[in-house]
Amino acid sequence: MNTITDQEFNRFQRFIYDAAGITMASSKKALVSGRLSKRLQARQLKSFTEYFNLLSSGQAKDEVQTAIDLLTTNETYFFREPKHFELLKSLAQAHKPGQPFRVWSAASSTGEEAYSMAMVLADTLGNSPWEILGSDISTRVLQRARAGHFPMERARNIPQPYLKRYCLKGFDEQEGTMLVEKSLRQRVRFIHANLNEPLPQLGQFDVIFLRNVMIYFNGDTKRQVVARVISMLKPGGYFCIGHSESLNDISDALLTVAPSIYRNP
Repeated sequence: MNTITDQEFNRFQRFIYDAAGITMASSKKALVSGRLSKRLQARQLKSFTEYFNLLSSGQAKDEVQTAIDLLTTNETYFFREPKHFELLKSLAQAHKPGQPFRVWSAASSTGEEAYSMAMVLADTLGNSPWEILGSDISTRVLQRARAGHFPMERARNIPQPYLKRYCLKGFDEQEGTMLVEKSLRQRVRFIHANLNEPLPQLGQFDVIFLRNVMIYFNGDTKRQVVARVISMLKPGGYFCIGHSESLNDISDALLTVAPSIYRNP
């Protein structure tokens, strides 16, 4: 396997910061080397410098997206940080009929968060109108999210009634996996979006989750991303971040409801 030099690693730190606003710690050098070395082989390149030059050439946009996918993929699981899903259920129960109840998983990764939301809303709102949008910078994880097919260990936190109602257990060659039920998959829309750039017109949301993402950004990028995202929050809407995150020194536009939970005035 090729060894990445400090100078080469610095170039990829800059690359992922420019592309996605992510500040990559020096401790990630082995991760970068491991994930990108396969691309050197695939492209028959001799060094990380050659690979960086390919990305910088403007002639390989697909490869740029592949590199972004490899450097931004984060593992997640269903019903992570369950208090936010309890909040979602109570807000859905209190929602007045009429306008659809709209929820956005703003860094949806492989889709577990968005499908957890969908299970709550399907259970709570039933046939009343509701919409869930998931977005991510990685096209690779979005493909996996749309498939709704997951290793069974990701499902350990799904409440049993939801597991029985909304998930299909794999057997034979699909042993050890589960598939989100088709009618639920069809209620969740996934799109490609870079939170570090102007966002597409997505409309206004009752609830937005932006969880466990800000830890990858520096202060200025956090402020820009949060401002961009909460501009799509309805008046009175709720904004949830990771339990280890805070909006202190990032935004004073929202009211604090509880740790990691905020409301648009």
